[in-house]
Amino acid sequence: MASRTSRDVLGRGLAVLGVAIREQPRIFAVAVTGSVLFGAMTVASAFVVGAVVGDVVVPAIERGSVGVGALALAAVALFGISVLRVAGIFGRRLGAGYMQYRLQAAYRRRVTRRYLELPLSWHHRNATGTLLSNANSDVEAAWHPIAPLPFAVGTLVMLVGAVASLFATDWALALVGLAVFPALFALNVAYSRRMAPRQARAQRLRAEVSGIAHESFDGALVVKTMGREAQETDRFAVRAGELRDALVSVGRLRGVFDPVLETLPSLGTLAVLVVGTFRLRQGAISVAELVSVAFLFTVLAFPVRAIGWVLAELPRSVAGWDRVRRVLDATGEMPYGDTTLDPADPRPAPLTFTGVRFGYEPAEAHLPGTEVLGEVSFTVPAGKTVALVGPTGAGKSTIASLAVRLVDPRAGTVALDGVDVRRLTAASLARTAALVAQVPFVFDDTVRANITLDRPGIDDDDVWAALRLAEADGFVAALPDGLDTKVGERGTSLSGGQRQRLTLARALAGRPRLLVLDDATSAVDPRVEAAILAGLRSSAGEPGAPAASILVVAYRRATIALADEVVYLEQGRVVARGTHAELLATVPGYADLVTAYEQAEVDHAKDETYDEVAPLSSGLEIEVDR
Repeated sequence: MASRTSRDVLGRGLAVLGVAIREQPRIFAVAVTGSVLFGAMTVASAFVVGAVVGDVVVPAIERGSVGVGALALAAVALFGISVLRVAGIFGRRLGAGYMQYRLQAAYRRRVTRRYLELPLSWHHRNATGTLLSNANSDVEAAWHPIAPLPFAVGTLVMLVGAVASLFATDWALALVGLAVFPALFALNVAYSRRMAPRQARAQRLRAEVSGIAHESFDGALVVKTMGREAQETDRFAVRAGELRDALVSVGRLRGVFDPVLETLPSLGTLAVLVVGTFRLRQGAISVAELVSVAFLFTVLAFPVRAIGWVLAELPRSVAGWDRVRRVLDATGEMPYGDTTLDPADPRPAPLTFTGVRFGYEPAEAHLPGTEVLGEVSFTVPAGKTVALVGPTGAGKSTIASLAVRLVDPRAGTVALDGVDVRRLTAASLARTAALVAQVPFVFDDTVRANITLDRPGIDDDDVWAALRLAEADGFVAALPDGLDTKVGERGTSLSGGQRQRLTLARALAGRPRLLVLDDATSAVDPRVEAAILAGLRSSAGEPGAPAASILVVAYRRATIALADEVVYLEQGRVVARGTHAELLATVPGYADLVTAYEQAEVDHAKDETYDEVAPLSSGLEIEVDR
C-alpha cells in the first residue's frame, strides 16, 4: 500500500511539474540551460583539476620548479570554467525563481477570480480561513518544487555525463560510480515515500490553523464580550501544536536522511581512492585520471541533492495542488447574458418578481435542500418605494439578493426594467441596481475611495451629493481630513451608523435606477433613517440627484409608513400586499409583527440612543448617549 501511495504521489507530482513546464516553457528552458551549463562545467572542472595536478603540480614537484606558462594556462582554464559556472548558476536561479513566482502570482489571481465567479451558495459551504489558505499557502506549496526543478534536470544531465566520463576513464572506477549513483536515487525515493504523508498532513494543518485564526480574529467582538479569550487561545494552540509536531516530524526525517545523503558521495570518493590506488599501481590509469574521478565524486554530492529536494517537495506540492484544483474546478458559476440596458436612461427601473422559487443547497449532497421562497410574485413600480416586512426567516434578505442577482431562482423570473436579470451583462446589472446590505463593509482606505471604488465618472461633487442624501455629509466634513480621511480596517474609526451611511452613499454615488436596502439603516437613529428615506423619495425631482425605485427590508413603523406599498411575507410566501394602513387594519399577523417591532423600539430607546457609537482602540464598539 505504501509503495502504491508513493508511486501515486510521484506520478501526480510529476504531472504538476508538467503543468508548470507547459505554462512557462521559455523561462524553464532558460533555467535548465543555466543548470546544464553549470553541470557540464562541474564535470569539466573535475578533469581540469586532474589535468592540473597530473600535468602541472606533479611535474613541478619532481623538477622542483613551476613552469610559468603551464601555471598560467591552468589558471586561465580554471577561471574560465568558474565564470561559466557562475553564469550557469545565475541563469538557473533567476529562471527558476522567476518561473516559480510567476506561477504563484498567476494561480493566486485565478483562485481569487474563481472565488468572485462562484455563487454565494458555494461560499456558504466553505470556511473563509480555508479559502484564504487556498489562495496563499496552497498555491505556494503547489509550486514550491519549481525552485530546485531546473537544478535537478541539469543534475540528471550532469550524472549522465559523469558516468560516460567514468567509463571513458576506467571501467573499474565506472563500476564504483554505478554503485553509488543508484544508491543515491534509491535513498531519495525512500526519503520521498516516508516524507509524503508527513508533508500532506502538515499542509492540511496549515489550512486548519489559518481557518481557526481567521475565525477568532473576525469574531473578536464575540470572543471578548463573551469572555472566551482563553478558550479560543486554547483551541488555536491545539491545532498550532499539531502543526508544530507535524513540521518537527518533517524536520526529524530530514535530519536522519540528510547526513546519509551527504555521506554516500563521500564513501564513493573513498571507494574511488581505494580502487584507484590499485588501478594506478597496475598502470591502468594515471594520477591525473585518479584525481579527476575523486574530485568528480566530491563535487557531485551537492548537485545530486537537488533531485532529493524535488522528490521531497512533491508530496506537499500534490497536497497544495489538489486543494487549489478543488477551487478552480468548482461548479455553480452564474453566466451573464449579453443584454445591456441603456446607461444614459435616467428613469427609475421597475423590478418584477414572477413565480419565484428559491432554496439553499445542503452542506452535504445526501441532505435535502432548504426551500426559502415559494411562488413569490410582486412588483416595485418605477420610482416607487416598496417595503418588505415579515418575521425572521421569511425570506426578505433572499429576495434582496435575488433582486441584484447574487443568487438565481430555481424557478420563476426576476426582471429589471422588463429584462430577466439572467440576460443582462454583469456591467449593466451593476450599473442599474445597487444593494446596501445590513452589515456594512468598509475598506481600509479613504472616505473618497470607499465611495467611488475607482468607478469612472464619479467626482467629488457626486461624492458630496451622495453623502448628503445618505445624511453623512456632516460627520464626513468633521473628519480630520474630510474625504481623504482613512477609516481603518472595516471602518473601525467610524461608528456603526456612520459605516451604514457611508455604504449607502457608495451605492447612491453610482446613480442606480434600482436601490435595494436590506435593513441598511438598522444602526441609524430612526429620525435620521426617516430623513434618508424621505430624501431618497423626493430626490427624483432634484437636478443631478439619482432617481431610483426602492425596495427596502423594513422593521420600523416610521420606515414602513413611508413606503408606497408593503409586501408582507410569511414562510417564504407573499401573504398580503397593500399600504401600511390597509395591512395594519386587515392582516392580524402583520399588525402583531409591526406592533412588536414598535414596542421593541420604545423599550430600547429608554436605555440608549441608536445613532452614535464610540469606537475603542481595540476595534470594539460601545453605545453612548448623545
